[in-house]
Amino acid sequence: MSLALLGVFVMQLYYIRESYQLKSTLFEQDVNQALGAVVNKIQKRNVIRHIERNDIAFKEKKMRDIRRQTDSIVSFKVRFKESEALRKLKQQQEILDYLYTQDSIIQRNFYHPEIISEEDYAVLSNPSPNNNTLNYRINDIRSSDGRLLRRNVSPIYRRKKLVINPNSLPDSIIYLAFSPEDFMPKFIILPVMDPDLKAKFKLEDAKAEHRYRIELDRLYADTLDLYSAKNLNLVKDVAKEIERKDVPLERRIPGPDTLDVLLRNELRNKNIKLAYNYWVGRVKDQSKVIYRHVNYPQEQEQPSNTFKKVIFSNDLVISDPGMLYVSFPKKNTAILGNMVLLLASSAGLLLVLIFIFTYTIYAIIRQKKLSEMKTDFINNMTHEFKTPVTTIMIASEGLKDPDMVKDPARVNKLANIIYDENVRLGGHIERVLNVAKLNKNELKLKSEPIGVNALVAAVVDSMDLQLKKKNAKLVLLLEAAHDVVIGDEFHFSNVIFNLLDNANKYSLNEPLITIKTRNQGNNLLLEVADKGIGMTREQTKKVFDQFYRVPTGNLHDVKGFGLGLSYVNDVVSKMSGNIKVSSEKDKGTIFVVSIPLVKA
Repeated sequence: MSLALLGVFVMQLYYIRESYQLKSTLFEQDVNQALGAVVNKIQKRNVIRHIERNDIAFKEKKMRDIRRQTDSIVSFKVRFKESEALRKLKQQQEILDYLYTQDSIIQRNFYHPEIISEEDYAVLSNPSPNNNTLNYRINDIRSSDGRLLRRNVSPIYRRKKLVINPNSLPDSIIYLAFSPEDFMPKFIILPVMDPDLKAKFKLEDAKAEHRYRIELDRLYADTLDLYSAKNLNLVKDVAKEIERKDVPLERRIPGPDTLDVLLRNELRNKNIKLAYNYWVGRVKDQSKVIYRHVNYPQEQEQPSNTFKKVIFSNDLVISDPGMLYVSFPKKNTAILGNMVLLLASSAGLLLVLIFIFTYTIYAIIRQKKLSEMKTDFINNMTHEFKTPVTTIMIASEGLKDPDMVKDPARVNKLANIIYDENVRLGGHIERVLNVAKLNKNELKLKSEPIGVNALVAAVVDSMDLQLKKKNAKLVLLLEAAHDVVIGDEFHFSNVIFNLLDNANKYSLNEPLITIKTRNQGNNLLLEVADKGIGMTREQTKKVFDQFYRVPTGNLHDVKGFGLGLSYVNDVVSKMSGNIKVSSEKDKGTIFVVSIPLVKA
């Protein structure tokens, strides 16, 4: 497990190192790309500056050429507009001739034709209440034999006089005329544009547009040729001036403020927002700094995390291409800041593994100790059970003797021994079973009022023989004015018995034991103190563990299973109380049991 944990730790360090190197490489690539972009912009600005300076000489001549060419284009467009207007006027005249011809035909074939508007047409064509679709009043004059002599037609609707403008003709002209056969009114719709004329006009417009485009493209092509020739000469002159060796580097690069803006913008485009220092120097003489944006002594070596880029490419024959330097004082801090998530997850994983490793070792050690205590428990239990079993066996063999029957007193004595040892053996078994039931939560305690003072006196009285056997001195201080608690009297009496029994067993010579009851707030305190062998601080932490027995050296005169105080702690906990122990080696021990009183 240690090797595996060490391997995981080493692998985490390796991956963190690789991640740091990867992020450093990406950072360097981004910085180099940003510096390349800045250098390209410096070169372009240098070219533009030369172009602007050399372009002044060509500007007037170029403007004259452009103006002349522009005048030609404008003149051509004006001529085209004039010819187009003349053509449209001619087309309009042809349309009017066509309409005059059609109008004369209608005048000859119909009686009293009249041009009406579309509004009048909409009104006159609507049905009227007398079913007269044209809204006209018709009066027929007939002879006595019914023959039609004359018909008078008069409009019900009063129309407005329509005036047609030749410059804005409608799509169609509507006539209201009367049929020569029956003098009934009817509508005649005359299209303004004849289909043949429309096709002819469309063809004329297309030919004129085609000729216009060809001539206009030719004029624009001449203008582009003029621009290309001028630009070619301008580029040649600029290239010659750029390659001049006598131009100092200070005049080729922008000022500090402009360079700072270029650097900041390009670095932000690469999502780099670190503080930086920069300076511009020469390639051939690096100790000479043209200008800098950092307090950088010339005699000092370049700081770490410094990047550099040649400003002007070496293919230009110039005196010195110049070098741009940029340094990032907090580069490592920024990269580690970007790795916070990785570092936190790695640290968290290692902490979890270390916790699991520590807990596993702790569990193994605890299990080992528990196994040792269980072994001691089994040994002690075997010894404790062996004594009464052996005694019972000897007494039983004595009862088998035929001569023993003749002596009733000896038979009665042996029977009492067997009974006492059975009771003793049953007590051991009951103690083990109670602890097992408490561990499985199978032991159900009763809830009944208990007078603690009286119960303490009863337990002390039942242990009188054991105490007298060791000449123990017992001091009873039953000072609790309120001594009634809720619990199981049988098991609480076992609590008192175990505490008093331990005080008696772990006291040398003549034990001095003090049992005291008192009230503290809403609780009853039961104290059992002795002047026995005592315990160390480490032993007091384990005294309530199962199977734990305070070591007494190589002597095994103190009997027990190591279950008594564990049983005491469980019973007191089930009664909503707690137990505390304070002890000092070779000076004695004090157990304090706190149980809630019955509420009045």
